[in-house]
Amino acid sequence: MGDFKTALEMIKIAATFCKVDVVKFQKRNNKELLSKVEYKKEHPVPENSYGKTYGEHREFLEFNISQHSELQKECLRLGVKYSTSVWDLTSAKEIVGIKPELIKIPSATNTNFRVLKYLCKEYPGKIHISLGMTKRKEEKEIVKVFYDNQRLKDLVLYHCISSYPVENEMLYLLELKRLISNYGNKIFGIGFSGHHKGISPDIAALTLGAEFFERHFTLDRTWKGTDHAASLEPDGLRKLSRDLKSVSNALKFKPSEILDIENIQRKKLKKFQE
Repeated sequence: MGDFKTALEMIKIAATFCKVDVVKFQKRNNKELLSKVEYKKEHPVPENSYGKTYGEHREFLEFNISQHSELQKECLRLGVKYSTSVWDLTSAKEIVGIKPELIKIPSATNTNFRVLKYLCKEYPGKIHISLGMTKRKEEKEIVKVFYDNQRLKDLVLYHCISSYPVENEMLYLLELKRLISNYGNKIFGIGFSGHHKGISPDIAALTLGAEFFERHFTLDRTWKGTDHAASLEPDGLRKLSRDLKSVSNALKFKPSEILDIENIQRKKLKKFQE
């Protein structure tokens, strides 16, 4: 929401109530991303705007790098990792300077090869990339950048559908199996970035092999702006975090034919069959 106190409150709730592992923000240099005409024109949906122009709206939502550093400190204090999605080269350079454990590339920026090459050369941490609205040819070009720079083992690719919100039948979760088949043994991991309502698709993605999960988070889905409608409120995020961890612990093979917890029932119920 562009309000620092709100951001701190969201970190605290995400860390202590929702029990997440990572809190992620976004960083844009709006004058680098937008043309002068785009910067000065009205917001395309005026009722969602926080400024008189689209540029003012975007600037209202931004934190400067000093504020990001403070957000990172608060994350560390509360025991969660800090990360940021970088949308442009200037933002990438700024965020690299505060040395987060991981950096995210959003779908909109994943073919900005200047950014990808810069991160491969200058940033030693994990690089997570969403593949929304991305052609297969572009996907291969993205992976090639990391191959050429010997950084495949630091790459995480996310299946993503870029719509806000997206209906469940349009999530195409079996794309996860394709990504795992093509890249699973070559890169660090495969993830799922969702903009849907509810949490059941995330559990399905886990059973299909996704290892990392990204969801938008809000304190109130009625706040203005398209992202809030595609976000989870605190109780929803808490349930998602709980269920992902619970189901993950269940996804394993039995260590023996008969478990110790089954022996009592076996002796009781199969006594005439032995």
